[in-house]
Amino acid sequence: MKDSFNFIFIKNYVIFIIPIAYNSEFFVRVKMKIVLAYSGGLDTTVAIRWLSETYHAEVISVSVDVGQRDDFKKIEERAYMAGSAKHYLVDAKKEFAENFALKDVKMNGLYEEVYPLATALARPLIAEKVAEIAKKEGTEYVAHGSTSKGNDQVRFDLALKTALENVKIIAPARIWKMTREDEIAFARERGIPIKTESSKYSIDENLWGRSIEGDIISDPASEVPDDAFEWTAVRKQDKLRLSVEFEKGVPVGINGERLDPVTLISKLNEEIGARGFGRVEHLENRVVGFKSREVYEAPAALALIAAHKDLEKTVLTPLELRFKRQLDSLWSDLVYQGHWYEPLRNTLEIAGDEINRWVSGEVKLEVDHKSLRILGRTSPYSPYSEKISSYNKGWYPSDEEARGFIEIWGMHSLLTRKARYG
Repeated sequence: MKDSFNFIFIKNYVIFIIPIAYNSEFFVRVKMKIVLAYSGGLDTTVAIRWLSETYHAEVISVSVDVGQRDDFKKIEERAYMAGSAKHYLVDAKKEFAENFALKDVKMNGLYEEVYPLATALARPLIAEKVAEIAKKEGTEYVAHGSTSKGNDQVRFDLALKTALENVKIIAPARIWKMTREDEIAFARERGIPIKTESSKYSIDENLWGRSIEGDIISDPASEVPDDAFEWTAVRKQDKLRLSVEFEKGVPVGINGERLDPVTLISKLNEEIGARGFGRVEHLENRVVGFKSREVYEAPAALALIAAHKDLEKTVLTPLELRFKRQLDSLWSDLVYQGHWYEPLRNTLEIAGDEINRWVSGEVKLEVDHKSLRILGRTSPYSPYSEKISSYNKGWYPSDEEARGFIEIWGMHSLLTRKARYG
C-alpha cells in the first residue's frame, strides 16, 4: 500500500485522494479554513458569519494586540458568538513599540508633515501575525476587513503577499456591497452581537495613535465635534513639564526614569493627552486616488517626534539636517503607501541609524492648554558654543572678513541676476 496521497480542490472543499489496498481509493472531504484578521468591530464581526456562509468555511479569527484599549475577552466572546471556529489573541505590543513606533521617532515619520502613521505602521505587523497563524493552521486563505476605498487594503494585501507564499486573500467588504446600515441589519437578523459603542464613528486604535472617521467628520468644512475625541479630552488643567532622554535617536526615559518603550509611550499618551495636546486634523491625500478628511489623536507620537527633531537640529550639521529631512519625508511616504517591504525603506533606515548615532541628550517640554513647546535641550554631541554665538562676549569676525564672506556668498546670485536682467 502506498503511503502518499494527492488532493484536489472542489468548490469550497479540499478533496484528498488517498490510495488504499487493492488499488481502490476513498475520498476525505476537509472543510476550507479562512484565517481572519479580527478587530472586534462591526465589519470583521459581520465578516465571520459572511465568510462562513458564503464559502461554507471554518473561520479562524485572530486579534493582534498592538496597544489598543480594548477588552480582548469580550472580543473573543463576540468572535465565537459570530461563528468563529477558533480564536487567537497575539500580544504584539512590545514588538510594535520597539520595531515600528520607535522607528517612526528616529525617522520623524509624519505623512504630509502632520500624521504620525499610527495605523499605517500597525498593518504590516498585524498581517505578519495573521500569516503566522495561517501557516500554523495549514491554510493559504486569509481575510481582512478593509474596504476598496481605503488605504489599509493596500497595506494588508502587500504585507500578506510578502509573509505568506501563495496566499489567497479575501476582503469581504470589497465584495459584499453592504452599507454600514446593511451590516447592522445582517448582524441583527442572525443574532450576532456587535460593538455598538462609538457607532457614530469608525475608530482604529493602537499604542501610537487613534484614528476617527465617519459622520460629520467626512465634511472637511465642518468642525470636528468634541465627542469624537477620547485620548485628548481635557482632564487636567495644570501645566505639565517633563524631560525626555534620548539615546542614539531613541527615547529611553522620562524625568530621569528609564522606561521600556510600551510604558514610556503609554505614560506620555495619558499625561500629555490629559492636557488636550495631540490632535491632528487635515485633508489627506490617500493612496487610492482621492482626498479624505482625516482626524487623529497621537499625544505621545507628536511629542516624541517634536522632541527628537529638536535634538537632531541641536546635534547635526546643516547639511546632515537637510539630508535627514529628505530621508524622513520619503520614509513617511513609503510607510503610508503600504511599501513597508520596499527595499528602499531599509536603506533609508540604515542612513537614519547612522545619522542618529549622535542624537543623544535631553529635551525639556511643556504642555499647557492643548499646546506643546520646547523649553530647552542638552546633548554631549552638540557643536553649540557660547564663546562663538554670544552677542555679549562671543567671537566676532572683522569687518574685512565679513565683507569678504558676503561678497563670495552672494556672487552666484549677483552675477546671474546681472546676466539675466542687466
